[in-house]
Formats: sequence, structure tokens, C-alpha cells
Amino acid sequence: MKIVYFAWVRERIGKAEETVEPPAAVRTVADLIGWLSGRGEQYAYAFENARVIRTAIDHAHVQQTAAIAGAREIAFFPPMTGG
Repeated sequence: MKIVYFAWVRERIGKAEETVEPPAAVRTVADLIGWLSGRGEQYAYAFENARVIRTAIDHAHVQQTAAIAGAREIAFFPPMTGG
């Protein structure tokens, strides 16, 4: 699946996107965040406060409890403010 990173999440990880194949045990957004966090210091830093990270699966905003099965694209971004 394609993972896309925005704003400071992208800056901390050091890339805008990548294609990954998480293990079968990774079933939800929260599981994916945990798995990504274990891939290195930059990922751990980006997801150190996972509660504030927002997620979209195939361009639809979802909660971290959402299943990722069948997702083509998952995007991670920090909270946004209006204005």
C-alpha cells in the first residue's frame, strides 16, 4: 500500500511517500502506526504522539481504529486549523 506523509510528519520521516507491505498482524491504523514507529528513529519521532496524528484512507478521514485491509493509500498528517 502507498503511505503518504504531510507537513511535519513528512519532515520528521524525511520522505513524502513510500510503498510498504506491513505484516498480516497489522490490521488497523493504530497497528500501522505502531509498526511504522518500529522502522527507525525518524518514524518513532514522527509518531511519538500518535493521538494527534490524523489519518485518511483512500482520501476519507478515519479513526485510528479503522481497518486498513484493501486500502490503496493511507495518508498521515498533523492536526490542521482553519483560517
